[in-house]
Amino acid sequence: MSEKNRNLVIRVTTAVVLLPGVLWLIWRGGFPLALLIGAAAAACAFELNQLPRTELSGAAIVSTAAAFLIPLLQEASPGWMTTDLVLSAVVILAFADTLLFEPHIPSAPRRVGLAVLGAAYPGLLLAALLPLRGMPRGEWWILLTLAVTWLNDSFAYFAGRAFGRRKLYERISPSKTWEGALGGAAGSIAGALVVRQIWLPELSAWGAALIGAGAAVLGPLGDLSESMLKRAFGAKDSGRLLPGHGGLLDRIDALLFNAPFVLFCARLLT
Repeated sequence: MSEKNRNLVIRVTTAVVLLPGVLWLIWRGGFPLALLIGAAAAACAFELNQLPRTELSGAAIVSTAAAFLIPLLQEASPGWMTTDLVLSAVVILAFADTLLFEPHIPSAPRRVGLAVLGAAYPGLLLAALLPLRGMPRGEWWILLTLAVTWLNDSFAYFAGRAFGRRKLYERISPSKTWEGALGGAAGSIAGALVVRQIWLPELSAWGAALIGAGAAVLGPLGDLSESMLKRAFGAKDSGRLLPGHGGLLDRIDALLFNAPFVLFCARLLT
């Protein structure tokens, strides 16, 4: 078995093991789902802050904690604590930590910037899944979001391997091709239409196709954006949390961009 095929087997095995628990929490909804999303956002924030491969800083800890809190505030805000206050605290504490403990002044903007980005990027974008789950038949809206994201990725992978010739954006991701992107678009549109036909009849066929097409653009954009961050720091993966997948941020980078888009479409089209 080739190294590429062995890695594919590991990736599929990891997905099969984790998927039932994730789907159960989506079905449950409420605070258990918010905890899952908060934990995922925190893991992504931690990975992002560690991309420079430096020692764990106070700014990184604050960023990780904020990414965990932001989705929880979507589900159960105490009133006195809001997302705005959490992000404000991250900015202030990251500056304070950098002033006190960063020995290299040229590295200060990076330390503060990663802390704020770590809280806002996974924290805010992934939190869009919670109001989506709160909509009527929200569990199926989340399934739609996952379908258009994962099918885009899977169809793009296999189409790229079979037919890929023309590079999509070589300086950021040399393996992506236009042929793969077209295959991914077909997968996300088909997935949206199937989910709509079975579980979301209130969504029109053209609305489902629109969501699939939008995800075919935003998903790869999210993937390329995360690849750009890794390339900036010379990292192959964002982490090692998931066998065969790298870090969690590597696995859900497309979902981060698709989740707010599907929420917008769900509110607009139904």
